Amino acid sequence: MRTPKQARLPFEVWALVAGGFTVALGYGVVAPAIPQFALEFDVSNFAASAIVSAFALMRLVSAPLAGWVVGRLGERRTYIIGILIVAVSTGAAALAGNYTQFVVLRGVGGIGSAMFTVAATALLIKVSPPSARGRVASVNAAGFLLGGLLGPVLGGAVAIFGLRAPFVFYFFTLLAAATVVAVALRRSVLADRSPRGSNDADETMTLGMALRVPQYRTLLLSVFAFGWSSFGVRVSVIPLLVAATFHGDATMAAWVLAAYAAGNAILIFPSGRWNDTLGRKPLLITGSVILAASYAVFPFAPELWVALAVMFVAGAGSALVNPGQQAVLADILAGRRGGSVVAGYSMTSDLGGVLGPLIAGAIVDLAGFGWAFGVTAALIGLAALAWALTPATRPPAASAASPS
Repeated sequence: MRTPKQARLPFEVWALVAGGFTVALGYGVVAPAIPQFALEFDVSNFAASAIVSAFALMRLVSAPLAGWVVGRLGERRTYIIGILIVAVSTGAAALAGNYTQFVVLRGVGGIGSAMFTVAATALLIKVSPPSARGRVASVNAAGFLLGGLLGPVLGGAVAIFGLRAPFVFYFFTLLAAATVVAVALRRSVLADRSPRGSNDADETMTLGMALRVPQYRTLLLSVFAFGWSSFGVRVSVIPLLVAATFHGDATMAAWVLAAYAAGNAILIFPSGRWNDTLGRKPLLITGSVILAASYAVFPFAPELWVALAVMFVAGAGSALVNPGQQAVLADILAGRRGGSVVAGYSMTSDLGGVLGPLIAGAIVDLAGFGWAFGVTAALIGLAALAWALTPATRPPAASAASPS
């Protein structure tokens, strides 16, 4: 039986993907310069690294505010306001005269980032065709991945003009992203429509309602574990292990992380299609098991090439998990507004990203890398088990064909 031809995605999806790519590109340029710029103010290494924590902390604590703003102003306006807050704070950071100004401006940027992230996720869900939610999630993830890969490469050229230049570059990329979304979605019926009829109570899912849905509770556990491992341990503890085990420098650690990105890139598009045809649950379980196994064996890699191979496999597992999580969120909302529901999803992921490096780093100091990665693998494995025990959110085609 021939597979039906996939429908084209709405132009609103591509506008949001383009905006996300632009943001990721600019962030990839500025991220390496942030701690180095902080050191220009004659502060300690701890104070310099705290700049990154300040941004992440403000993202975390302001996520509920972002959900509230989405409910009051709508997704598109919140997206634009949030991204402009990041742009203005980033541009001002380029002119910072002391450490205090710099850390405050990065904190303000974290608030805008939370607004942008929650609004972008809610807006992407809103404009996604029900039968292509997995594809949309994978295309969006691919845009961020590509921007994140190209950003550091471009950042080397931008940094030639000084450590303030990357902030100026990011300022303009953020303005470009805001302009793209503002213009492209200005008269969009999909972006501005009310999801249901005329009753606001029927149009909105509150966080309390979502927490009574078993799939949402499992999703929060899953995104926490994913944030802990992929956004936290991967970028903080893995470089430490590379230095300790293989006596490698930052370049060697970058190659290991690049292997993860390569594995992610290989499967990110097929994963979206599989989520829409096979369902979310098989991909989430399989990807989580692959991720858990990869993190469990990584600290015992005897050679660098084995470590590279393990991270490549981990990246492939990540590609199976990431689109499925966003697709499940879209299935749960089912066309309803849910700024607080999306904020809870984003906040839980950020919490994993904040706690993962801190707790795993402490475990490394107390018991070694094996235990740190073992705890991380166990957490991901717990998420896989939870998905196995949770009823599936079926793809729309399957739902139409048979009762839930």
